[in-house]
Amino acid sequence: MHRTDFHQLFLFTTGHGTTMVDFVDHPCELGTLLHLSPGRVLRLPDGDVEALVVLFTPAFPPPLDGTRQLLSPFGPTMLTAPKAERAVLTRAVQDLRQEYRRNLLTNEPVDLLRQLLGAVLLRIARLPSPEDAAHGDARFERFQQELERSFATSRNAADYAARIGYSLRSLNRICMAATGRSAKALIDARVALEAKRLLVHTDLSSAAIGHRLGFSEATNFTKFFARETGMSPQRFRAS
Repeated sequence: MHRTDFHQLFLFTTGHGTTMVDFVDHPCELGTLLHLSPGRVLRLPDGDVEALVVLFTPAFPPPLDGTRQLLSPFGPTMLTAPKAERAVLTRAVQDLRQEYRRNLLTNEPVDLLRQLLGAVLLRIARLPSPEDAAHGDARFERFQQELERSFATSRNAADYAARIGYSLRSLNRICMAATGRSAKALIDARVALEAKRLLVHTDLSSAAIGHRLGFSEATNFTKFFARETGMSPQRFRAS
């Protein structure tokens, strides 16, 4: 498993397999498109699969409104390219690859490379996603952004409601409409996810991870993690 600070796109072209992203298994086959934003944990696909892969830093794509949701930390992980779109996407990625190779040889400005990447991302952004229902509500997006900033310092749902200007009842209603879960459940899930990431991708002790995530006592972190995941931090790391 690895965790990177750049975006990763996989367009699967042959075979069948399974890829794990943030501890959730995703079946991959012809037409599956997997996107990992920076920070997510990936286990590369098992099975006999081939894929076109595009890697890029957050700063490289051109700023486009149409790709904002796709590239956000809350964007969709898995999409499916309909048969009619696969050839178009494949050609777009191949054009990107050709321009990248040309740039390596000539050291020309990367303007065209950046625009070609933008075109690929715009094509991907318009694909249907099973996660679309959780997006589109600006109020929920504000909560997500505040949660991403503050999950390591506060697990109190009322704090988040106050920071984004809603009552706790309103925030819970917004979260339930978007995900079917309360604000507190989403906060705890985000903290537990970060704990899992740190357990598998660092050598930090359980106590150090708990401290980084705002727990004053190691035992409190262990109890929290066991409640959220059903196992101790040590057992999770070993598994």
